[in-house]
Amino acid sequence: MNLLIVYASQTGFTKKYADWLAEKTGGETMDIKDAEAKDDKFFADYDAIVFGGWANAGKIVKSAWFTSRIDGWKGKKLAIYCVGASPNDGPHVDDMLNKVLTADQQKYAKVFYCQGGLDYDKMSFGSRLAMKAFAAILKKKKTDDPAEKLMAEMVGKSYDISDPKYLDPIISYLEA
Repeated sequence: MNLLIVYASQTGFTKKYADWLAEKTGGETMDIKDAEAKDDKFFADYDAIVFGGWANAGKIVKSAWFTSRIDGWKGKKLAIYCVGASPNDGPHVDDMLNKVLTADQQKYAKVFYCQGGLDYDKMSFGSRLAMKAFAAILKKKKTDDPAEKLMAEMVGKSYDISDPKYLDPIISYLEA
């Protein structure tokens, strides 16, 4: 399979998953900035195209680049993976993933989630500020929900919960 993995990564987690996926599948990686400069003909020889972006405010950063083109890529294996700070079973992960593709696009493309982490040292100033504000809100919130309590504890500092095993569903989809 001739696989292209395009990724947008701010702090390195999404790139790490792109590199792991390429290593496991023999695929080729490309930063979104390079992919945006390519015309549609460039993508014609790939059997599969995967886009990886990071979660931000319930959306996948730069996923519009992919979703605006996939109608022209029908017949290829198409997937999006999102990397975020929440564990894979986080309370809002499924809601976010279900909004990425239209009902028609869901017939020929799939969306996946890979837990990553937070790296405050590599975040842009705006992202760091937003995450610190979000962490403060979560700490003040009174909740009995263990998932929300864990999230409040986690987002206050940098951490890495990424693991190549979270690529297994993507690899299974690509190989099917």
